[in-house]
Amino acid sequence: MPFDIEEPLTQGTKAAFAHAGQKTQPGMRELQSSGDIRILVLDDDPATCSVIQAALSNRDFIIDVVSDPQLVESALAAAQSNPYHLIVLDYVLPGLEPDQVFAWIRDTQPEANIVVVTGYPSVDSALNCLRARTYDYLTKPFQVDQLREIVFRCLEGKGLLRMTEDALREALGTAIRERRKALGLTLSNMSDRTNVSLGYLSQIELGKNSASIETLYRICLALGMKMSELFQAVQRN
Repeated sequence: MPFDIEEPLTQGTKAAFAHAGQKTQPGMRELQSSGDIRILVLDDDPATCSVIQAALSNRDFIIDVVSDPQLVESALAAAQSNPYHLIVLDYVLPGLEPDQVFAWIRDTQPEANIVVVTGYPSVDSALNCLRARTYDYLTKPFQVDQLREIVFRCLEGKGLLRMTEDALREALGTAIRERRKALGLTLSNMSDRTNVSLGYLSQIELGKNSASIETLYRICLALGMKMSELFQAVQRN
């Protein structure tokens, strides 16, 4: 069951997140990282920091948290030699101006993507985030699944997360099967069109066998689609 980040953290809720942090989060089963991924959470509410940290918990994620606005600048500067890949930033930090924080991030963490969260959404703040080239903008309360999906998509775009080989085979097989059925074709029809054995085609659709580039090319021709369209279809929504 998803939690809103503004839900009071009862002992049961804290325990649920602690338990969730020990397991592979939804969406991570089919992804693998290319190394350690460094994430910084900047929010003056320690409870919100804890929820976000637990929601993103993964063995390949190193997550630092700063809840004291007075420590934000020094925390960003201290990490210059080992920079962050992603920063989850509360737009309103007491005593700090958003433009000031964006400037600190730009000067000390230029390669980091920024996901902004705010409990006070407005047109001005949204436009300011666009000007700062933030990756995404979320309003509180939001479900942690929503934040998790945005973070995964961002890290995939940076090449830090990618589909596992098994997940890629399954996704390709599913895309081929759905296209074939939409065209009203049977496996036998596909075998005739591609000159590929029915058993091999079945194994490809089930994600149990990898297809060569030549076989994928034949399949795409039989389905009336380009290979680029097939790979677009397997990308995660």
